[in-house]
Amino acid sequence: MPSQPRFRRTRRTIAALLVTAVVTTAAVTLALTLARAQTLHAVTASTVPSTSAALLTVTGSGPADTWTSGSPTPAGTEPPSGNEHFRIGSITKTFVATAILQLVDENRIELDAPIETYLPGTVPNGANITIRQILNHTSGLYDYMKGEGWSTNRWRGDARFITYSPDQLLTEAFRHEPYFAPGTDVRYSNTNYIVAGQLIEAVTGRPYSSAIEHRILAPLALMGTSFPGDDASLPEPAVHATASLDGGKEVDVTEQNVSLDWAAGEMVSTTRDLQTFFAALLGGSLISEDSLVQMRTTVPMGMGFHYGLGLERFDLPCGGQLWGHGGQLLGYVTYAYRRDDGRSLTLLLASGRSDGFIPFAAATGAAYCLT
Repeated sequence: MPSQPRFRRTRRTIAALLVTAVVTTAAVTLALTLARAQTLHAVTASTVPSTSAALLTVTGSGPADTWTSGSPTPAGTEPPSGNEHFRIGSITKTFVATAILQLVDENRIELDAPIETYLPGTVPNGANITIRQILNHTSGLYDYMKGEGWSTNRWRGDARFITYSPDQLLTEAFRHEPYFAPGTDVRYSNTNYIVAGQLIEAVTGRPYSSAIEHRILAPLALMGTSFPGDDASLPEPAVHATASLDGGKEVDVTEQNVSLDWAAGEMVSTTRDLQTFFAALLGGSLISEDSLVQMRTTVPMGMGFHYGLGLERFDLPCGGQLWGHGGQLLGYVTYAYRRDDGRSLTLLLASGRSDGFIPFAAATGAAYCLT
């Protein structure tokens, strides 16, 4: 039986090769994992000193952790914990759109009905502007924040403590001609979501913030998410922020009355709450499957971004798509996105001097493309 020993030797050789292959694969995987983690840490660290603080949280398969840099107080030395509150700006729009789509699921709103049906006499040409066009920025309505002194993205001095009503914001918007006829083009306009907030109030009979608290925040136990209204402060622990004015003067912008943003961008949240919210929304726990399909039907916005119904799609350069939203107001830039396999990324930059797209692109490349 001369072949039997050779057979055993062959099996031992194959086994040894398999062990070697498994060990090599594990080593390569570990090296790539460490490289991704190190890159994510480097992305966060590289934002300082151009920002006073950065929080980057990644969850799901692959490197998952919270990386921080800087300090939650501009003059501080302690690093952020990752649990701080911060202003999320236009990510508010996704909460608003979600509440509206819940009302669609309840047959209380029709997406392709004119806004005039629900807010008679409120929106000029409202008989020809649909709810869908309001939510995906194809209404053509002028963005009231383009006017001097009407945007929380710019320093307003003592005026940052003034309280505004939604009607005041719409009055400012409707003093201007629309950008285009409804449905003929796309242009991001905060006015759309002031109208959307009023739509929620008209249909539910309660403040839009109360409706979202009841429908989204409470069921998901989003204890770190809030609507400040005319309260200029941030709940502690908070990420504080500064802005650099012409001439180099630094001013503290942590406290500001964001009623000027209202349903277009007033909310405060945490990285954990944003991840929980987008996991529930994109996982189908908050709206029906059909409404989620409608929400993810997009129009192109440029720079790899596409806009649905209060939800943005970002196309990764390595292939694949992320879903979420970005937010910006003076002192705070936030990106919160999730891939359909559950891997999520939330990035906050405090006291930055740009829209944060370069750190965002670097972070998504490291989190999703180094595989």
